[in-house]
Amino acid sequence: MNSRRSFIKKSSLITLGAFNLNFSPLYKDINGVDISVVTYSFNPGIEEMNVIIQNCLDSGTDNVELMGDHIERSMGMPRTRKSHSNWRSSISMKEFKKVKKQFENTGINIFAYKPYCMSPNNTDDEIEYAMKATKALGAEFVTAELTTEENTSRISRFAEKHNVKVGYHAHLQASDTAWVFPLKNSKNNYINLDIGHYIAARKENTKENLLNFIMDNHSRICSMHLKDRQAIKPLNVGATDNQVWGKGDTPITEVLQLMRDKSYNFTASIELEYRIPEGSNRVKEVKKCFEYCYKALNS
Repeated sequence: MNSRRSFIKKSSLITLGAFNLNFSPLYKDINGVDISVVTYSFNPGIEEMNVIIQNCLDSGTDNVELMGDHIERSMGMPRTRKSHSNWRSSISMKEFKKVKKQFENTGINIFAYKPYCMSPNNTDDEIEYAMKATKALGAEFVTAELTTEENTSRISRFAEKHNVKVGYHAHLQASDTAWVFPLKNSKNNYINLDIGHYIAARKENTKENLLNFIMDNHSRICSMHLKDRQAIKPLNVGATDNQVWGKGDTPITEVLQLMRDKSYNFTASIELEYRIPEGSNRVKEVKKCFEYCYKALNS
C-alpha cells in the first residue's frame, strides 16, 4: 500500500504543479502507523465527488475508505432507489477507472470501497458490482456490514470469484466472537474493526479485551475505525455518545501505540462522528483527529 501511495503522491505533485495547486499532506504515516480517513467523516450524506476530493485536499488526507454515496450519484446513479440495482448492474467499470484517476491525480489513494449494496436485500448483481467496482478503483478491500451467515457466504462466493478481499464492519454486535464465521468462511474475509463501536457494544468489551482482540487477530484486520464513544451506550442517529477524542471511553491512544509497538501494517482510519463544535467544521475536526494521532504516537 505504501509503495503505491508513494507513486500516487509523486505523480500527483506533478499534476498539481501544472495547475498551480498546492497539496500539503499532514501525518499520513506516524512512527510507522498508517493513518487514513473514512470519507463519511467529511460529509455523511453528500453526493458530490468533487467536494469530497476537496475535503481530502484541505485536510491533508491521502488515503481513504471511500463511501459509495460519495461517488455513485456523481457518476449518474438515479435518485430513485428502485433504479439503483439496474444502474449498478449496467454501469461500465471504465467509469470507476476514471474516478480512480481523479483521486490519484490529487494524491489520494483509495484503499477500500464501501458501496451500500451488500445487504441480504441486495441482488447478486449488486454484490458482483461491488467486487468489480472495488477492483476498478484500485482498492485493496471492499467493506461491508456484518449481517447473516447466509449473506456472508454469498458475498464470499463473489469475493473469491473476483479475488477481492472483504472487510466486515460491526456496530453493536461487535464482540470477540462476532467475526468467527466470516473468517472461517473464506480466506478473503477480514475484520474492519471499529474500536468505538466495540467499546460501546457490551460491558465485557473492556479496554483490555479490545487490546487482546487486536493482538489475537491482527493478521486478519484489514483496517480499523477510530472514534471515541462512551462505554455501554446504544448506537443512535444523533451520535450523542460519540465524544470529541479524549473525552470518551475508547482507548484510542493505547490502540495506536499498540499498532506502533507491534508494527502492525493495517491502517487506522479516522471516522468523525461526534457533534461538530460551534465555529468549527468537519475538515477542521478531521485535522484535529490527525493531530491527536500524532501526539499519541509520539509519546
